[in-house]
Amino acid sequence: MHPTIPAVFFEISRTAVSTCTAGIVLLLIGLLATTRDFAEAHGLDNVVALANLCFAVPLAVFGVEHFAEAKSIMELVPAYVPGRLFWTYFVGVALLAASLSIATKIHVRWSGLLFGIMMFLFVAMMDIPGVLSDRHNRIAWVLLLRELSFGAGGWILAGDALASRDRPGTSKLITLGRIVIGIAAIVYGVQHFLHPENVPGVPLEKLTPAWIPARLLIDYLTGVILLVAGGCILLARQTRTAATYLGTWILVLVVFLYGPILIAALLDPGPAVQLEGINYFFDTLLFSGTILALASATPPAG
Repeated sequence: MHPTIPAVFFEISRTAVSTCTAGIVLLLIGLLATTRDFAEAHGLDNVVALANLCFAVPLAVFGVEHFAEAKSIMELVPAYVPGRLFWTYFVGVALLAASLSIATKIHVRWSGLLFGIMMFLFVAMMDIPGVLSDRHNRIAWVLLLRELSFGAGGWILAGDALASRDRPGTSKLITLGRIVIGIAAIVYGVQHFLHPENVPGVPLEKLTPAWIPARLLIDYLTGVILLVAGGCILLARQTRTAATYLGTWILVLVVFLYGPILIAALLDPGPAVQLEGINYFFDTLLFSGTILALASATPPAG
């Protein structure tokens, strides 16, 4: 007998319900704040107008996750840090505050800057030691570049907000973010050719499900786009165009590839499977938001 819809619903964990609810709420808030920019944009600039929204929604999801999964997340905090549970909750609050600020475009110069600092601290305390302990572990390198990219995205948002207030020197934040994103895209592009069986976008250990059609073609195509766009971004050649196309492609993957993966995960009775699907979906959405933020912060001739 097939499970009824109510039965499936009640098998969804409280963590999945709370995190997805947070994402939906921030999505609605962000859509209201983005209405004017979206209406004034044309073509792919409509996608670029969604940069803040794509960046903010995952932060809300991860913020709530820090409360729902506090005991497991606190284990990721280095043992030498006192009050690990306190810092887990503190980061949750910080992520929720940053998500609201970025979605509504209020005080982004502070929320983006502080979020970037927080991510770079995570890299210094967790990702770099992880890479040094196992330099041949490709996943450790992928995670390091992912966290660096997220932090760079925050600084790009801050730099763009400060530039709009005629603050000199803020382009340095955008330049640093551009370099980090360019390097990450190139490395990820190479990984797509070395490990085409893994999910595209951020090439972590999860395998692309066999029921995804043309999965190898999608992976190779994503690798090409990452390499070409990453090279343009790193060399500052047609940066806006490259970031727009790359960010748009990653967003397409989020909707049409990671979306079905998320739905399949939520229909699974295992809470760990559900949480994995949520994390992959919103991590990739944040990567898209990071790249689109670079496109938004770059002049059309950049």
